[in-house]
Amino acid sequence: MRLVRTGQTVAPRVAEVPAPAPPAGSQVLVRVAASSINGTDLGLLHGGRLFRASSGGRAAPGFDVAGEVLACGPTVTGFSVGDRVMALIGHTGGGMAELVLLPQHRIARAPRTVDLRQAAGIPLAGLTALQALHGRAALPARSAPRVLVVGAAGGIGAYAVQLARLAGAHVTAVADDDRADFVRDLGAHVVLDRRRDDVLAGRQRWDVVLDAPGALRFTAVRTALTSHGVLVSTRPLSPDTVRGLRPGGGPRATAVATRRSPVDLAHLAHLVDTGRLRVPLDRVVTLEDVASGLEHAGSGQLRGKVVVAMAPPPPGHVVA
Repeated sequence: MRLVRTGQTVAPRVAEVPAPAPPAGSQVLVRVAASSINGTDLGLLHGGRLFRASSGGRAAPGFDVAGEVLACGPTVTGFSVGDRVMALIGHTGGGMAELVLLPQHRIARAPRTVDLRQAAGIPLAGLTALQALHGRAALPARSAPRVLVVGAAGGIGAYAVQLARLAGAHVTAVADDDRADFVRDLGAHVVLDRRRDDVLAGRQRWDVVLDAPGALRFTAVRTALTSHGVLVSTRPLSPDTVRGLRPGGGPRATAVATRRSPVDLAHLAHLVDTGRLRVPLDRVVTLEDVASGLEHAGSGQLRGKVVVAMAPPPPGHVVA
């Protein structure tokens, strides 16, 4: 898969490209079963910042992969041919391809209890939610925390609702009314309609506000935070926000920069395998139909993740 600029737009096109070189050193060659669509891919589509692949300088979408190990370099110790794995590729993208070459230290074993197409929906969204809540917000260390998840029906938000609930938080989710049942089913105690409810204008205070779309201003959120509360954004903080932070305590703002952590990925896989975390899968599209998947992912009607399969499922196969 390559993204090709035509005029002012960027269109996805399937193209034949040279296969990766055989794995060397601690590299692992993965036959990709599926990738998934994230906000970064939508940025590529709409002409935002283009992450460049090393092959030909063209933008390559797909930052998540799940598949099977096809070959291992001579110093690989953690994986064998045939292992089911998942990974977050990183800033170069390129996951929407039949084969990817990755260093073993970026790979984790996929959950045993779900299809690889479902596993492809875990890495970027799951890691972002986990690292935002457990890392930037220190949620497990808080006593009876109250958490507000903005953008709760999207990929990051759907994981965040579940992870916050698992950490013992009282979870308030913000989503459209027509997706309220989906978010409640993930574990939200309260669902507010983003179109109707003025979420930040009431008397409620939250210990953690996770802004999955990265659209909130700290000045608007500050009064809705407790004295030790934190706004965690998925976008870098603006200079105005940084200048507005008060030294010495009080409500604060921070941003999560998602790390390629196989330890965190393994933790998410364990939660899935033990039935405590659900992969919020909206739909699966084939690589040839990725344009419809991108359109749906940017429609504002998303319920979790859109996954891109490298091939149609076999006859009679159903993704749970």
